[in-house]
Amino acid sequence: MNCKPDMIGETGLHFFGKMSATNCHDIKNALAIINENIGLLQDFILMSEKGMAIDQERLKTLAEKVVKQVWRADGFVKNMSRFAHSIDEPVVNVDLNEILELVKMLSSRFVSMRGVTLRPEPSTNPVMVTTNPFLLENLVWLCLDFAMEVAGSGKAVGLISEETKNGARIRFTHIEGLKDTPADLFPTEQANALLKALKGELASDPGAGELALTLPGDIGS
Repeated sequence: MNCKPDMIGETGLHFFGKMSATNCHDIKNALAIINENIGLLQDFILMSEKGMAIDQERLKTLAEKVVKQVWRADGFVKNMSRFAHSIDEPVVNVDLNEILELVKMLSSRFVSMRGVTLRPEPSTNPVMVTTNPFLLENLVWLCLDFAMEVAGSGKAVGLISEETKNGARIRFTHIEGLKDTPADLFPTEQANALLKALKGELASDPGAGELALTLPGDIGS
């Protein structure tokens, strides 16, 4: 398989920038809502200083809105922190359930914009593999992005992680439009480069509306 020497680097930078930008946008929105409610709180303070009665229920609702947005922004920051630290080590032991959850959270704005519902079905037990976490997150995003693009009228994508004899597998299911999609549309050159680096395989089952990403138990073996 031929690919440009810098294909993985370019793909990774694009992925990191895309996820950083969308999560910064969400953080900015949360801060804007907090700022708006702080303005209302200042109005209440002025009313109190003038001896005017303050509606306690409105004040309570205002506080709840601020707390909600603080927690929301904190969630985005924690996800971005986990995402950034996935670059720390080139090869580590990871749980595919956690990888899927992180990519799902990072891409929530894109999912919402497309009107697609994600249906994660996390395994009861951890599904562990030794691999490059950042490259895997990138590949999972490319698969998810494609699955959402061809989701069809069902507008849903299932996310399943499971163990296999020699490693593990991630399945993207309920892709109704896959049967009407040209076979050469995916994987792209970028996805193929990541598959090669991760020693993974991608299988498509249009009839079942499913993509299956199979990974070795240990990328170093």
